[in-house]
Amino acid sequence: MSNGVVGVLLLALGGFLVGGVYSTWKTARFMAVVLGVAALLALAGAAFWFFS
Repeated sequence: MSNGVVGVLLLALGGFLVGGVYSTWKTARFMAVVLGVAALLALAGAAFWFFS
């Protein structure tokens, strides 16, 4: 798999997780925080992947 594809997949995963944070914030705050941490890790991984 090329470097660009992995970075785009990580960005897509991060966006999907951010959507999960938005949709679960009012009902399950703990799960929203867990999803937020996972989203930050995915987005940071994508940034690291692109810039390395």
